[in-house]
Amino acid sequence: MTDAAAPTFLRRWRKEALILGALLATLLGPFLMKPGQPTASATASRKLVIVTPHPERLRAEFSVAFVKYWKDKTGETIALDWRVPGGTSEIAVMLKSEFSAAFQQYWTRQMGREWTAEVAQNFMNAKAPADFPARQAFLNSSVGVGMDVFFGGGAYDFQLQAEAGTLVSQNAPGTGIASLHEKHPEWFGEEGIPEMVSGEPFRDGKHRWIACCLSSFGIVFNRDVLRRLGIENDPQQWRDLADPRLFGQLALADPGRSATVTKAFEMLIQQEMQEAIARLTKNPGMLKTAEEIEAVGVREGWRNGLNLIQRISANARYFSDSSSKIPLDVARGDAAAGMCIDYYGRSTEESTRKPDGRSRVGFIMPVGGSSVSVDPIAMFRGAPESELATAFIEFVLSDAGQKIWAYRAGAPGGPERSALRRLAARKAFYNAENLRYMSDADEMPYEKAKAFTYHPEWTASAFSTLRFLIRVMCVDTHIEQRQAWEALIQAKQPPRASYVFQELNNIRYDTATGDITKVVRSRDKVAETRLARTLGDGFRHNYLLAIRLARRGQ
Repeated sequence: MTDAAAPTFLRRWRKEALILGALLATLLGPFLMKPGQPTASATASRKLVIVTPHPERLRAEFSVAFVKYWKDKTGETIALDWRVPGGTSEIAVMLKSEFSAAFQQYWTRQMGREWTAEVAQNFMNAKAPADFPARQAFLNSSVGVGMDVFFGGGAYDFQLQAEAGTLVSQNAPGTGIASLHEKHPEWFGEEGIPEMVSGEPFRDGKHRWIACCLSSFGIVFNRDVLRRLGIENDPQQWRDLADPRLFGQLALADPGRSATVTKAFEMLIQQEMQEAIARLTKNPGMLKTAEEIEAVGVREGWRNGLNLIQRISANARYFSDSSSKIPLDVARGDAAAGMCIDYYGRSTEESTRKPDGRSRVGFIMPVGGSSVSVDPIAMFRGAPESELATAFIEFVLSDAGQKIWAYRAGAPGGPERSALRRLAARKAFYNAENLRYMSDADEMPYEKAKAFTYHPEWTASAFSTLRFLIRVMCVDTHIEQRQAWEALIQAKQPPRASYVFQELNNIRYDTATGDITKVVRSRDKVAETRLARTLGDGFRHNYLLAIRLARRGQ
């Protein structure tokens, strides 16, 4: 190389070296900049495994608070190992798989019994005969799956797990919710966490699960998008979401992925039932007794509710796998409104609030159209750390834990990073001292619960059926449903096409709560798939027929 060529060579390779350095910085930057793991993880002497659908910021707040609480109390450093397989439906699948594998090993190796299809089908089946050996063996065992606490979801999911046997009141004397009932009886009375509020279960009577905070479902909406669509008033009721002007502008979550979403649709149907009963009470016609009025009103409300769900679904842009996506899309203006859990809606409203207090995003819980339900906590059968699990449940229910749920960020005892916008579970917690620090002091859930009484005898037995029906009526047939609704809107809702669109003869109340529920509960996936195909084909046929009729103006 000549002296004259050297500068050119160096300049060329210096440029390539800079490019290579930039690429390395891009690749390694996230690892170099990643915050270190909490010292609790590295030096922990014990680990508490918690299964949850809760988001990261909530997990972070309780991790920091409980690890510090335990360290101050005992001097022991612990770690919280969060397992987040997805929503409650995914958690249920995981628990079924994990407990099946664990019990199979116990049944075959320790008990020396043969593992059969009947054993696999019934050891977690609450409706199995009481004297079924595998069922008895499971309920009398301490078979565990290496997990300690189930934290977050809905009462329905927790009750199913409790009846299956995966959740227990105690694993040993002095552990579990049973021991907390003895230690803190005031938490379990009418001024604490009642067993039932307006028809909704707030805790299990056998102490297998208990509410740790309260929640409800409502409507999150973007005022700017609504005004652009010509809708001047904020939504107030579920039926406002069926407004044809919202076509293609709603964000919904898939009920098949979340029991809380199914619960919202169940509340919508129950509101229609109650309104139908109120109308018939005023004008009973040939109906003579209150029982006859209720029976007819329930059936009429079922039909009206499902028709309303059809129209709301037809307005939807999508059915998301994640309910947390909905308020984000609404805030961005990608959707005008959506159905979501209260704390997602309130948090989004807060994050978009201007200095003058105004926000383009709003959230409302339809009064009379949504019950106040619970977000529970429980201990797993065979929990490796039963003592620590009990301490965590106690912390979550204590004043310290309730403050993390309900207080504003930075308030004494409140969350450190951001308000969780949740509602405390213990009724006595709503006193003057605590209310002044709460993010949502005006909510008063125990008062709002009085506006809606849940009647489990109407729809509770068909909860899984409702999830199944929404799938075949709306989710699986969403393309055809949207096309039919668009044709109806353009044709100004001609009567015959509208009737065909909303025809529900195959899923009337008696059929849905009878034959369809039997299939859904049978655990026969072949029969369920066959029924789904039959019903789905029927809805597709109706939607396509409605399109043809609407285009002819019929």
